[in-house]
Amino acid sequence: MLRIKNLKCSYGSIMAVQGVSLSVRQGEIISIIGANGSGKSTLLLAICGLLTTWKGEILFQDHNLKGMSPTTIVRQGISMVPEGRQIFSPLSVMDNLKMGAYTIYKKGLKKQVDHDLEMIMNMFPILRERADQLAGTLSGGEQQMLAIGRALMARPRLLVLDEPSMGLAPKIVEMIFAVIQKLRQEGVTILLVEQNARAALKIADRGYVLETGKMVIQGSAQELLVDDDVKRAYLGKDYGNFYDGRD
Repeated sequence: MLRIKNLKCSYGSIMAVQGVSLSVRQGEIISIIGANGSGKSTLLLAICGLLTTWKGEILFQDHNLKGMSPTTIVRQGISMVPEGRQIFSPLSVMDNLKMGAYTIYKKGLKKQVDHDLEMIMNMFPILRERADQLAGTLSGGEQQMLAIGRALMARPRLLVLDEPSMGLAPKIVEMIFAVIQKLRQEGVTILLVEQNARAALKIADRGYVLETGKMVIQGSAQELLVDDDVKRAYLGKDYGNFYDGRD
């Protein structure tokens, strides 16, 4: 579904991603882990058209994403839940969700939007209760639910999530990861960037490890969970810590 070949991304003279290659097959959950500054978020920004200074190939369903606008990439079937949620704080919960469906509205498919709104409300019942509330007044966990719901309103085939557990209580993290698994069961392919390495690998099929912009380890999620280098660098002594950080 998604193939990245020899991707190089830079900010001016600073090379943030250096020759990364990876693949995501339809129906998989793929986890990318790595320390702060390893290039994880930069990689996602390039995939979603939010960073244009890159070289190499990013192919989605055999279409080269080079030069495509973020709007066109959403229409192709990729939606992103950004790091830090980035909800529209002055707007209501309902308006935030409808903003996620702007490409669907432009096709005149209002009934489809109404159907998807009901699906999101069933998935996250608290959003139904908060529908008229300003999004900026929600708790961190509620805002993350809203950010996921907003991305799903575009009906993505590939859902890209950047640090969905950041700053959330363990119980909320467990719920968010359960939702990710459920989405995969419903046919949504998942690309997950996450510093909570153990939680991410526990639900993933395969994983990649980034260090200073380079892909240094890849394998099945189970292989990475028992890899001594991964355990030492990312899982912690008890292999159950919840991490909080920015890429």
